[in-house]
Amino acid sequence: MAVALPSFLTAIMIMSRLMAFIGITRNNDMSSKLQALDIAPKLSYDPSAIESASQDFGHIVKAVPQAVFLPSSPWDIASLVNFSYRNSVPFIIAARGNSHSVNGQAMAKNGVVIDMTSMKNGNGTGIRIASDGSYADVGGQQFWIDVLNATLGLGLTPVSWTDYLYLTVGGTLSNAGISGQTFRYGPQISNVYEIDVITGTADFVTCSPNNNSDLFYAALGGLGQFGIITRARIPLEPAPKRVKWVRMLYTDFSDFTRDQELLISKNGRNDNKALNYLEGSLLLDQGSLDNWRSSFFQPQDQPKIISLITKFRIVYCLEIVKHYDGQTKTTVDKDLQQLLKGLSYLPGFMFEKDAKYEEFLNRVHSEELKLKAKGLWDVPHPWLNLFIPKSKISDFNDGVFKSIVLQRNITTGPVLVYPMNRKKWDDRMSAVIPDEEIFYTVGLLQSSGFDDWRTFEAQNKEILQFCEKAGIKVKQYLPHYTTKEGWVNHFGSKWSTFQKRKLQFDPKLLLSPGQRIFNNNE
Repeated sequence: MAVALPSFLTAIMIMSRLMAFIGITRNNDMSSKLQALDIAPKLSYDPSAIESASQDFGHIVKAVPQAVFLPSSPWDIASLVNFSYRNSVPFIIAARGNSHSVNGQAMAKNGVVIDMTSMKNGNGTGIRIASDGSYADVGGQQFWIDVLNATLGLGLTPVSWTDYLYLTVGGTLSNAGISGQTFRYGPQISNVYEIDVITGTADFVTCSPNNNSDLFYAALGGLGQFGIITRARIPLEPAPKRVKWVRMLYTDFSDFTRDQELLISKNGRNDNKALNYLEGSLLLDQGSLDNWRSSFFQPQDQPKIISLITKFRIVYCLEIVKHYDGQTKTTVDKDLQQLLKGLSYLPGFMFEKDAKYEEFLNRVHSEELKLKAKGLWDVPHPWLNLFIPKSKISDFNDGVFKSIVLQRNITTGPVLVYPMNRKKWDDRMSAVIPDEEIFYTVGLLQSSGFDDWRTFEAQNKEILQFCEKAGIKVKQYLPHYTTKEGWVNHFGSKWSTFQKRKLQFDPKLLLSPGQRIFNNNE
């Protein structure tokens, strides 16, 4: 159905389309003005830089920019945005970190892509840890692995992570930043004291819950629509030394979800008896057992696991972690056993290993190196990430995992499914989640060849169509929609606030055009 839009939004959408039609490449006067700026030497037109900025981790969407900007400081970024904002024909701008997006979210067709990582050795905020160890001021261009290494050197750590650490701080905070710690500590956007943001009007704003709070809540989870995050103040806690890392297998989905929900019910941030991490995943009789989720298992255990998968076709894997250090070394096993008491995993199918804290957090990188060595990393990634209400997760299992996924028989990557607690999220932020107190994240993290990614996209479309027909009110994480109606439905009750914030902080629609929220008909 058609979606009625306020007249002011219709006007800026028309302006956006006109700007895109004209394009920076068609405006020689603008190009010459750019060259006259002090920051002109930091604009790269090198074909290899342009080509790199034209694609992302997904290798599905391609959008060629006019130039790539290599700032040395946040003030360089502000100068670029200011020039565009004040020009008679503004151009679009996309901030790019490690470009781990999969649908062109960090691209700017005919515009300028900002390579945020160019500030890692420049005059931007690096990683500065407070003298009392309570927080770290971190540049938006920094990778989370750099934050981990810097804080561990002082025996400190953030508490909320993503599975993959080679992502920029500004990038994950613009989405949400989730992993197995989210049920207890909340997403990364719930673990920020303060941020610096350069808005679409080129204002350089420091904001927090008590200072410029509208922009603070808008930018966190705001998909880059309201500003570019150039610094974040991240709370720190004492770091553990090691982890007890356990995986348990299930063939009954109800047992699997019931045990997950039981374990996340103990979720106090300061509750030393609670788990520190929980994720679930699927082991399927398609593809290889040797992926970054299943390489955990020892060679001697793999034959019986493979036999189980062959018999049941889907095996559900519950993965948990309990931190410990010198003081808790003698009690961690007892605490863990108490948490596992009464769970319904298959007897004989619990597997445990002991690892360094940093080894666990950076677990995906070692698998990345293996895949790169085989030429299997820089390939298309037609991913689909969803939030599913708890009340519908069983229906989703029956209709998607047991039907669509098994019938199509094409799965080549990890499939994640694990719960979160809504109360750990701040509803004032732009990020959107289901209304229920407990909801599940489902990630179908597929890899494909360059010739068959459309087959996986067709599966993703079928999954979304099933959810719509079954009345499952899913919310996409790392959302991608091709229509205005899709975005309006995604944001739901937050849509009005979202568009008003856009008008306030980026009225000329300069920022993050690759998200295709306000320019999706181009």
